[in-house]
Amino acid sequence: MRSAAARAILAAILAVPTAGAAQQPEAAGRPVTFTRDVAPILQRSCITCHRTGELAPMSLTTYEEVRPWIRSIKTRVAAREMPPWHIDKTIGIQKFKDDPSLSDEDIATIVRWVDSGAPRGNPADMPPQRVFADAMQWGIGTPDLVVKYPAQTVPAAGPDRFGNLYADIGIRENRYIKAVQTRPATRAARRVIHHALSYAVDRFDIDATGDDSAVLDTAQFLVEYASGKNGEIYPEHSGVLLEAGKQAMVSYHVHSIGEETKAQIELGMVFYPKGHVPQHVRWSKQLARPVADLDIPSGTVSRVDGYAFLEKPAKITAFQPHMHSRGKRQCLELIYPTRGQSAYSEVINCANFNYNWHLVYNYADEAAPLAPAGTVVHVITWHDNSSANRFNPDPRNWVGDGQRTMDEMGFAWIGWYDLTDEEYKEQLAARKALQGTAGTTPQQQP
Repeated sequence: MRSAAARAILAAILAVPTAGAAQQPEAAGRPVTFTRDVAPILQRSCITCHRTGELAPMSLTTYEEVRPWIRSIKTRVAAREMPPWHIDKTIGIQKFKDDPSLSDEDIATIVRWVDSGAPRGNPADMPPQRVFADAMQWGIGTPDLVVKYPAQTVPAAGPDRFGNLYADIGIRENRYIKAVQTRPATRAARRVIHHALSYAVDRFDIDATGDDSAVLDTAQFLVEYASGKNGEIYPEHSGVLLEAGKQAMVSYHVHSIGEETKAQIELGMVFYPKGHVPQHVRWSKQLARPVADLDIPSGTVSRVDGYAFLEKPAKITAFQPHMHSRGKRQCLELIYPTRGQSAYSEVINCANFNYNWHLVYNYADEAAPLAPAGTVVHVITWHDNSSANRFNPDPRNWVGDGQRTMDEMGFAWIGWYDLTDEEYKEQLAARKALQGTAGTTPQQQP
């Protein structure tokens, strides 16, 4: 069940999109300088990570810090590898919340500045430095509640470790979550935590064997952490119910990095006011797992497809590709209920993949895809097991499904909330009216 758009994507998959369309502007009357033209771009989109004490390998807050890296900066921004935002800008919806990506004009400015010798410019033109509250600040704002799971020590060497940890939540009445984030509690912990999935679970006694697998039968999923993932802020009027008396559980995967490391995970939540019930329950699930086991021969690029069925009308709020180090690219397609004799489908988005950045792409409210009941979510995933993939640990080996870092996965985390038939019709009519006044949007509804 492949649309013409999906076939075209498959044919072009080996050509990674770059900012080739962002040609340098014609020579202007004044030179491009760091203080006047480049520093504002870096402050807006780069120094959240590229500053002292943060994850990035170098700080880019001053001219002296930036100057040694100008060739690397030019290469990475021209290829749209930095800042991390891997949505293909030539396909599908382009309106997202908190999009840090550079415009074509931004990229052209940086390229022209480097090619002209990277002049400093007038120090008086330098914008004030951004002020950050804390290098380990939360991505969801200040949480109303922080749950700290027990710390553990990851040895310097050894196999990947998996398990569950528990902690008290401590709320005495039901509350609706407005934003949520699981994260490593320290910078050192970031290096060893592969992923961490937080749940709200009923209290229970683990059996004599230490087996707690049954807890997931009734667990309520809250949020996932993976390398570079930002927090989840739910759309207005939507939230997740956290029941009083529940315990927090995190299902973790850690790996050794050559030195003994203390790893602690914490869960932060922002709540709606007490007693407030949002209009919609927001869901986040692993959807469209591959219909067949992953089979990725050495030295190849392989494709796998997965499908999920939406029984109710829905508004899709977020898209997050999930793969491991051989992940190359993923596309989200919606296959709508048949019209006449043929299915109607749209490729909503495609994103290149970088294992260090498990990004959640949160759609702007006015652009979030609307899906009628009976829509099939189609996730198309490509893995690159060749030597051309610089993240590939060993292109000589076959790779299949598995939980270990060296294994592979290929699904999408999808965020959405259900709509009634009446809500879907109302929102669809409003979307069509917006298209009529503001031009055609990428998503053409049936």
